[in-house]
Amino acid sequence: MELEKDEPVIDNSWPACSVASTCMICSITHAENAPTRMIPIHKRMDWNHLKAFLETAQAGSLSAAARHLGTTQPTLSRQVSALEQQLGVTLFERVGRTMQLTEAGLALLDHARGMGAAADELALAATGQSRSVEGIVSISATDACAIYLLPPIVARIQAENPRIVIEIIASNAIADLQRREADIAVRHVRPEQPDLIGRHLRDATASFYASSDWVARNGHPRSTAEAAKFPFVGADRSGQFLQYMRSLGLPLGDANFNVLSDNSVVNWQLVQRGLGIGVMVDEVAAATPNVVRVLDEVPPFRFPIWLVTHRELRTARRIRVVFDQLAQALAGD
Repeated sequence: MELEKDEPVIDNSWPACSVASTCMICSITHAENAPTRMIPIHKRMDWNHLKAFLETAQAGSLSAAARHLGTTQPTLSRQVSALEQQLGVTLFERVGRTMQLTEAGLALLDHARGMGAAADELALAATGQSRSVEGIVSISATDACAIYLLPPIVARIQAENPRIVIEIIASNAIADLQRREADIAVRHVRPEQPDLIGRHLRDATASFYASSDWVARNGHPRSTAEAAKFPFVGADRSGQFLQYMRSLGLPLGDANFNVLSDNSVVNWQLVQRGLGIGVMVDEVAAATPNVVRVLDEVPPFRFPIWLVTHRELRTARRIRVVFDQLAQALAGD
């Protein structure tokens, strides 16, 4: 419904509140029983400004929020400043490289999250109605899957659907499909959110490997007891990888890890260069020359491969096409 030109509204364009009801803006712009500040209808709150505030609050810094939104840090800073100026409050305090919410920012955050969720649902519903087999489809996958498994699959998909643009997001973090961080995700855990649908494609396996040169220099360790004598390429400094190795019966300590990286592709390159023993998916190792499976007595690790998308997106034709072809290829059909 078109509002009259002179109708007064609060700074964010929502209807003016009364003392009896507390609105999201009034809670941070004026005290109880104080007169509500009105502005002309044409100065409505810009959703981009509110989105900049929400992403900055959730990311904790302007740079991280800008990367997520695909914009620049100065642009995001201007949008946040414009919102602060419009509301007449300070929403963030800069502490080192991080942005911490003020009391006024905290009061606004829950309302902004609600609006953001509604906007995401609207975008999902709109995308789900698309019947065309063209446009961008984003796929989130682990770095190893993105580099070693997806390229030949993507080549086949594009050969059959040349008007589809595939965006690959290589990350070991789980993409939030409800916030449209990706359209489709290749995961190794079962999806739990009710709005997501997933297909368990198969179980894959991984084992310990070393380069042929390394085995020639150090011998071929086969048992868990022999593992303690050799260097390993580790996943991170958090200790989780070491704990997992110990749970498998390998008597390893911090001294066994002289090279660390949370990127499995980097780790695999280090293994091939002879820096130690590492873990890799068996089908990737089988296609890699000059590597040898070691610690043969340790059974291969099994892990599931799930293909996941949002329920609304599954009805979009281009996403359904990519989903089905990914599923067929990754399942080994």
